[in-house]
Amino acid sequence: MVHAPQLKIPATYMRGGTSKGVFFRLEDLPPAAQVPGEARDKLFMRVIGSPDPYGKHTDGMGGATSSTSKCVILSKSDRPEHDVEYLYGQVSIDSAFVDWSGNCGNLSTAAGAFALHARLVDPERVPRDGVCSVRIWQANIGKTIIAHVPVSNGEVQETGDFELDGVTFPAAEIMLEFLDPADEGEGEGGGSMFPTGNLTDSLEVPGVGVLKATMINAGIPTIFINADEIGLTGSELQDAINGDPKTLAMFERIRAHGALRMGLIKTIDDAVKRQHTPKVAFVAKPRDYISSSGKAVRVSDIDLLVRALSMGKLHHAMMGTAAVAIGTAASIPGTLVNLATGGGDRSEVVFGHPSGTLKVGAEARQLNGEWTVVKASMSRSARILMEGWVRVPGDGL
Repeated sequence: MVHAPQLKIPATYMRGGTSKGVFFRLEDLPPAAQVPGEARDKLFMRVIGSPDPYGKHTDGMGGATSSTSKCVILSKSDRPEHDVEYLYGQVSIDSAFVDWSGNCGNLSTAAGAFALHARLVDPERVPRDGVCSVRIWQANIGKTIIAHVPVSNGEVQETGDFELDGVTFPAAEIMLEFLDPADEGEGEGGGSMFPTGNLTDSLEVPGVGVLKATMINAGIPTIFINADEIGLTGSELQDAINGDPKTLAMFERIRAHGALRMGLIKTIDDAVKRQHTPKVAFVAKPRDYISSSGKAVRVSDIDLLVRALSMGKLHHAMMGTAAVAIGTAASIPGTLVNLATGGGDRSEVVFGHPSGTLKVGAEARQLNGEWTVVKASMSRSARILMEGWVRVPGDGL
């Protein structure tokens, strides 16, 4: 039997923030994958090595975690005041599914750097030395992100002394601005940042109970709950959650019923088709704990504790888009996130996550009774890990 040879596709493997992904220029993809659809999904699953019943991604570029099972497409943008269009695919590990419903905030950092590496930004906008403000259109959610990328001798400056908890080695700092990051929600709020119309709600979850919840569309749709209401402290590390199937099942029930309440799905059964969003996070007041790296995090270092789940597992650090949601909610008095900080007006917050701490800022304001957020900001880093070609079997693609 004759089999089709492997396809050889130009690609770049990058770390962005606490995530990794395979980056492509749109024009380099096979023609059938240059448009949304089955061919693109099949290609990305094969690149990553999904679905993998062994949960290892041995036969692909993925890392068998939600933060390392990602693909990105970039292209030049025709939109005024934008340099590139950035499309993100979250590849499921054990099922044949690519979720296009949200953004990856961590890889937004790498998207800015890759845009320069791939020569997708007008050369006249790139300084020889300094900072290039790459204007990114995030196509999944229809929002603008500005990545302030350091440049040296006309090339991306990747090395530096900026340290990011959750990343082993220092690198150059890239500051991100998420402009108007509130998502276009479809819930009862009719596009409001708070789709139910409330800063806090009572969320009834069968088998769990009635929980206080803040459900927000900012950065990424996120459901915040109090750690103590579900028997947790907010200082847990990955193994404490991911090694407990009953706890993971509880969080999935919370996620599904929250998604229904937010208007993101029509029936509970639809939750399995929308794995990337919404996120579920639990918050608590500060306490001392030891991070996954062995670093001591003190009460005096942080304003609150936050843990978040991604693709059914507790994240090892914090998703960038969830950090936007945290910063936004923290800046609005009355949300569970704000109350966990002690309440009051805040323009920035430092929170503790499993790998350490992260500072995020947000500018929120209330207009005609509705809360809006002008922008959220944080610093991350990114660098190329490998570049060249990725090879995938041509059968069925």
